[in-house]
Amino acid sequence: MAYWRRSSRQMQAATGQVAVAPTSPVTEKPKSRSRMMRQYDLVERVRTYNPDTNEDLLNRAYVYAMKAHGTQTRASGDPYFSHPLEVAAILTNLKLDDATIVAALLHDTIEDTEATRAEIDNIFGHEIGVLVEGLTKLKRLELVSREAKQAENLRKLLLAIADDVRVLLIKLADRLHNMRTLEFVPHASRRRIAEETLDIYAPLAGRMGMQEMREELEDLSFHTLDPEAYAVVMQRLDALADRNRNLIGEIESQLSKKMQKHGITARVYGRRKQPFSIWTKMERKSVGFEQLSDIYGFRVVMPDVESCYAALGVVHTTWPVVPGRFKDYISTPKQNDYRSLHTTVIGPGNQRVELQIRTEEMNQIAEFGIAAHAFYKEGMGSPTERLEHESNAFAWLRHTVGILSESANPEEFLEHTKLELFHDQVFCFTPKGKLIALPRQANVIDFAYAVHTDVGNSAVGCKINGKFAPLSSELQNGDEVEVLTSVAQSAPPSAWESLAVTGKARAAIRRATRTAVRDQYAGLGRRIVDRLFARAKIEYADDKLKGALPRLARASIDDVMASVGRGELKASDVARAMYPDYKEERMVRYGAKKSLAVKLKLKAPPHPARSASVIPVRGINSDLPVKFAPNGGAVPGDRIVGIVTPGEGITIYPIQSPALKDFEEEPERWLDVRWDIDETMPQRFPARILVHNVNEPGSLAQVATVIAEHDGNIDNISMSRRSPDFTELTIDLEVYDLKHLSAIIAQLRAKAVVAKVERVNG
Repeated sequence: MAYWRRSSRQMQAATGQVAVAPTSPVTEKPKSRSRMMRQYDLVERVRTYNPDTNEDLLNRAYVYAMKAHGTQTRASGDPYFSHPLEVAAILTNLKLDDATIVAALLHDTIEDTEATRAEIDNIFGHEIGVLVEGLTKLKRLELVSREAKQAENLRKLLLAIADDVRVLLIKLADRLHNMRTLEFVPHASRRRIAEETLDIYAPLAGRMGMQEMREELEDLSFHTLDPEAYAVVMQRLDALADRNRNLIGEIESQLSKKMQKHGITARVYGRRKQPFSIWTKMERKSVGFEQLSDIYGFRVVMPDVESCYAALGVVHTTWPVVPGRFKDYISTPKQNDYRSLHTTVIGPGNQRVELQIRTEEMNQIAEFGIAAHAFYKEGMGSPTERLEHESNAFAWLRHTVGILSESANPEEFLEHTKLELFHDQVFCFTPKGKLIALPRQANVIDFAYAVHTDVGNSAVGCKINGKFAPLSSELQNGDEVEVLTSVAQSAPPSAWESLAVTGKARAAIRRATRTAVRDQYAGLGRRIVDRLFARAKIEYADDKLKGALPRLARASIDDVMASVGRGELKASDVARAMYPDYKEERMVRYGAKKSLAVKLKLKAPPHPARSASVIPVRGINSDLPVKFAPNGGAVPGDRIVGIVTPGEGITIYPIQSPALKDFEEEPERWLDVRWDIDETMPQRFPARILVHNVNEPGSLAQVATVIAEHDGNIDNISMSRRSPDFTELTIDLEVYDLKHLSAIIAQLRAKAVVAKVERVNG
């Protein structure tokens, strides 16, 4: 969200405009000139579109809110009650029902006055009480950051919106009036409010199809965030309007005459794009003002769908069409219910003319979105019930809120909300023809999760328009995408989270990753517990552990095992919870050297009689959270030990690793482990060697060639010059086992350019 970051000097260079004096900070509060709407004025505004309005209800709400706010004032000096009154007035322009207008009048009473929810319910009814409660911010939030507080309040608001869409309409009207009066707010708060509006509320209005409100919120935010750039755009627009004063009327006239000539009734009118929309397009395409060809757009409003396509035929047979500029949003509506035909032609005076052809109903939905639905009509069920059947936009919102509410923390929720709300869309198809709408820049990973979470989790490849492509491929409008899945992949790679664009995909990947990691820790914990019980010769049973869960303060057996695997609980604690008389056998210490010797003896290859108590190691892609010693690794054939690190799993060390001395005083972290290699599926393991190489041309190439010819894989090389004649190479390799590593070392030693080779055990 950095549309305003381009400097005003860059803007002036792009538009050819002279410099504009920078706006000076507000040194004193401007004086408000607002005149408060009277009680009967509000009633009359509602009566114009709803003759059956409950006048008594409106009057009672007016008086109650005015008394509740009492002598409170706004930053402008106006009575505070003027704000909820203006919010109600904005909603009368959208022709909303009585309950919505009343809730708008009362929307700040619970939060800012002595009024209570119970009192609102008692006087105005439960329905209005629910609406007002949904608009009330959470108090006493014990959260560290401002972003966390913002996110928790947004979560509460969105959940209320999902239950009743009228909460959203009131909130948007509330934010619109606050933005209209932002000049009276202290200068330090303006930018924060404007950024929040541009990040969340303007995109939310757009997602709900309320384009006029979105544009006004964007322009008011733009004016606050970059007043100089806003002024430059407005000056250029005004200059262009003076130059083309007659052109707009001429185009409207010619379009109308062409329609009449073909017997088509149409209402034609032109409008110019808003400053913020122009600025973002200049930013996105890196073009100057003069290079923009669609500053003016013309709407052709028709009586029905058939005449829309007839009008399109007239336009396309009269003027040349600009290639690639036709879009049919009637047959394929946008997710916010927007429907229209878009085309661009070279019209009168060789001017590019952008046309939107739609019906009157489509025009209403394009301007007012979900607010265009007849909320105030009686006998049609609740607004939410009607919108479930009438509005794709609201269905999307409820679905999105369900996904977002699963976010693990407030900041994550806020991030996902912005991702879901902001992006424009591309439309792609499954092989069976199902339409999938995604944000721009989305890729196949996002597509897979949009189809189904299980498809995303098991995706291993894809075809786009019949051709194999990477899962990270960015999708374009009209792409047919086939996702290839595998039952062998139960969880997605965690790296996908950084590749995904949609909040749904990111949340699902994060959730699957957490589940997979938890399962790994639970598996490790169960093996540690089994090992201890086998050594102690006591019986383990899930039923017996279930009865001991309260003593371990865990909700389930899996929680216990995962806690043991993470190192949060000891296996001995589990035994003691199940068998209160259990006494842990502690290892006898004989001093540092003898202690290590005793411990190492425990790690010797297991005796068959106690093989069940030894944990098998399959490698990094096993069902256990396993990694290898960071400075040297370990390979099959090495005698190995495992060291448990809380929260990180098991680190595997070769028995000769000097790093094991660091764990001498922590016997509870040592595990018996053994290799469990599937010979039918060879897997590479990490090892490190130190090579003293003769310093001559081609010597490094000879070393690399030996490793490659013997099927070793070089993961990393570092070099240091120890003398003028020799270079020391530290090489991280991937090999199959100890025999493979020894063969590579032997071949390196046979080379004349190699003075010395030794394995490194970190």
